[in-house]
Amino acid sequence: MRAVEITSYGAPDVLRLGERPVPVQGIGEVLIRVSASGVNRPDVLQRTGNYPVPPGASDIPGLEVAGEIVAGDAQAMLAAGFRIGDHVCALVAGGGYAELCVAPVGQCLPVPPGLSDMQAASLPETFFTVWSNVFERAHLQKGEMLLIQGGSSGIGVTAIQMAKALGAAVLVTAGSDEKCAACLALGADHAINYRTSNFAEEVKKLTNGQGVNVILDMVAGSYVAREIESLAEDGRLVFIAVQGGVKAEFNAGLVLRKRLSITGSTLRPRSLEFKSSIAKALREKVWPLLATGAIKPVIHSTFPAADAARAHALMESNQHVGKIVLTW
Repeated sequence: MRAVEITSYGAPDVLRLGERPVPVQGIGEVLIRVSASGVNRPDVLQRTGNYPVPPGASDIPGLEVAGEIVAGDAQAMLAAGFRIGDHVCALVAGGGYAELCVAPVGQCLPVPPGLSDMQAASLPETFFTVWSNVFERAHLQKGEMLLIQGGSSGIGVTAIQMAKALGAAVLVTAGSDEKCAACLALGADHAINYRTSNFAEEVKKLTNGQGVNVILDMVAGSYVAREIESLAEDGRLVFIAVQGGVKAEFNAGLVLRKRLSITGSTLRPRSLEFKSSIAKALREKVWPLLATGAIKPVIHSTFPAADAARAHALMESNQHVGKIVLTW
């Protein structure tokens, strides 16, 4: 089969289309003929040597795919309601940039009615991440307010729509007026251009000094001190990346006085059981919203798999709004 390989650590042009043996599915797994592969920030980190592949995972990059089930564990498929020929999207621990990919049955979800495989390939990584962190770890509730750092990212556009559909108010930060406008068009209540405004001051104004209930942060570093200031009493701060650095200095007294909770997680190394539980929750609570159009995939660009280097260059430019997808 054809697969995109990382020939060495470095710039996007280290990605090359090569030949690999077809993977063999095991117990509890299916083999998917891939129509499209989602591109995510961890793929870039893996390419640059900053995201080690978990033990046992493929060294081929790619954490989400969509396509047709062509083989699999019959008993596991029956239990999950899948059959050969069904079109699914799946979260995988690696191997997604390939024509064929093995995925655990528990991490597969049906392609929502009305969506193409290409659209479905943009869903798993961000939907699993947002559900796990915003709704399970940070316990965002209907009527609360969520601040999303980086609202125009793949994670951001998912979090905006999911939070709004489930009854929360949403503030976002983004790096340009155009990106702010795109976030507002997706349903965000307010958008703050972090290049021209201090988001902590803006949050204070927008909430009449009360602060937000939950912050979803991909930056960390120098942002943390202002995020602590921006949280309401009993607020929750959840980290999913540290693009701004791993070290932060903040007023710990505010954590005490406001009874704040600080948490975070990474998804790729978590267990099959953990990821399967997220898939089950998504299928029950979020997939119906995709079927009705209340939540929609947001895809900025698609590239043929042979042009994976161009896709990575676009991601690193931070010029995109939403997801980037490779097609096979």
